[in-house]
Amino acid sequence: MGAYIAVGIVSVAIVGLVVGLSLATLSKGYGYKHSIDPLPAGKKEEDLEEKNKK
Repeated sequence: MGAYIAVGIVSVAIVGLVVGLSLATLSKGYGYKHSIDPLPAGKKEEDLEEKNKK
């Protein structure tokens, strides 16, 4: 009977650890600041859109 309790406690601890690490990873991912490269010099947004349509 004592072995079942020990296995249950270890299982709950592992599940708690996995959930905690998953939440930490999600939180860090949402906190990441994404950036984009600036447009090349002399190019207009309309010119780039027409080029992408071809």
